[in-house]
Amino acid sequence: MRKLLPVLLPLLLFLASFASAEIKNLKISSDSRPMILFERFGFTHTGQASITVSSVSVMSRVASPEPSRLGFFLLSEESLIQVLLELQSNPSFCVLDSKYINLLFTFRDLSPPPHSSFTHSYPITSPNEYSLFFANCAPESTVSMNVRTELYNLDGRGKEKDYLSAGLTQLPSLYFCFSVLYLAFLAYWIYACLQNKKSVHRIHMLMGLLVVMKALNLLCAAEDKHYVKVTGTPHGWDVLFYIFQFIRVVLLFTVIVLIGTGWSFLKPFLQEKEKKVLMIVIPLQVLANVASIVIGETGPFIKDWVTWNQVFLLVDIICCCAIIFPIVWSIRSLRETSKTDGKAARNLAKLTLFRQFYIVVIGYLYFTRIVVFALRTIAAYKYQWVANAAEEIASLAFYAIIFYMFRPVEKNEYFALDEEEESAAEMALKDEEFEL
Repeated sequence: MRKLLPVLLPLLLFLASFASAEIKNLKISSDSRPMILFERFGFTHTGQASITVSSVSVMSRVASPEPSRLGFFLLSEESLIQVLLELQSNPSFCVLDSKYINLLFTFRDLSPPPHSSFTHSYPITSPNEYSLFFANCAPESTVSMNVRTELYNLDGRGKEKDYLSAGLTQLPSLYFCFSVLYLAFLAYWIYACLQNKKSVHRIHMLMGLLVVMKALNLLCAAEDKHYVKVTGTPHGWDVLFYIFQFIRVVLLFTVIVLIGTGWSFLKPFLQEKEKKVLMIVIPLQVLANVASIVIGETGPFIKDWVTWNQVFLLVDIICCCAIIFPIVWSIRSLRETSKTDGKAARNLAKLTLFRQFYIVVIGYLYFTRIVVFALRTIAAYKYQWVANAAEEIASLAFYAIIFYMFRPVEKNEYFALDEEEESAAEMALKDEEFEL
C-alpha cells in the first residue's frame, strides 16, 4: 500500500482550498485507485452522513477479492497525518485497518448480486471536518459503482438540513451583502461619470461594466449557495455563476492591462506587444475558467482532479505575471518621454500614478493568491468563511482604489500640471532612484 503515498500527498496540498457540499450522484467506472476522495465536509454535533452505493462490481486479475478489503470511511485532517505515517512504516498496510479512521462500511455489507447495493445514514458523534474516502486494498482489482453522497448538518431544532459545510453556511448572506455593496458602488460610479461627462473615456465604461459583472457574479453566488444550503442542489444558479465569473475575470484582467498601457487616457490605440498580452491573457482565462468549472462541478473523485487544480494554478500565475508587463512598459516609456518633452510636472504626476497603480495591483494579487490561501489553510473548519470574506474585502478595496485613481474628473492626475512645481519635478525625474 506504499503507492497510497503519492495519492494522498497531492490531496493534502489541495484539500486546504477544497470544501465540497451538495447532494452528489457519482459514477465510478473500472477504477483501480487505492483511495478515492469524494467529499470534504465540516460537521457539527448534529451532522449526518448518508451514503448509497449501487450497481457495484469488482473485477480482479488475481484471486477473488475479499469484500472487507474495500469500503468507505471518514477521516479527519489531524488523523490523515497519522494514516500517512502508518502507510510509510508498513508498505502492506491497509488503510481500512487503521485505528485513526471512522469506518462506515465495507463491501461485506452489500446486498448479494446482482443488485449489490447498500444505503445507510451515520450520525457524527465527534464534530470536526472530515473527508469521505473509498479505499480499495484488494490487489490488482478495479471497481465500478454508482455512489450517492448526502452530507449535512441539522439546525438547532433537528428538523432543517443544512447542506453547506459548517464553515461555509454563512456564505449566502456574505455574498448577498457584497453584491449590494457593488450595486451601490455602481450607482456612485454612474453618478461620477454623469457629473463629469467631458472627462469620461471608453475605459470608464469598461470599468462600469466590470462592476456590473462583479455584482451579478456575487448575486448568483449567493443564490447558488443558498439553494445548496437548503436543498442540496444549486437549481441552475451555478451555471449563471460560472458565466458571470468568466466575464468578470476576463474583464478584470483586460481593464488592468488597458489601464496599465494608458489606453483611452494617454493614447487611443494599443501597440503590438500590448495586443499580444491581451491575446495571451484572454485565452488563458478561458482555460482557467474551464478548469474552475471542472474543479467545482466534479470533485476530487475524478482521476484528473489534481491535474486540473495544477492547470488552474499555473494559468492563474501566468496571467498575474503577464498583466504586470504593460504597467512596467508604460513607466519606462514615460521616463524616456519625460527627458525630451519639457513637461516635467505632468510626467511626474503620470509616473507617480503608474507606480501607485503597480503597487496596488501587486498587493491585490499577492493578497488574493497567497494570503487568502494561507487563511483557508490555517483557519479552523468552522471559520472557513473568513477567508472568503477577506478575499471579497480585498477585492472591494482594490476596486475602490483603482476607480478613485482613474475616476473621470476634469483635472485628473494624468493631465495635472502645476507650473510652480515644474523645477522640483525636473529634479525628481532626473533622480535615478525613481523606479519601481
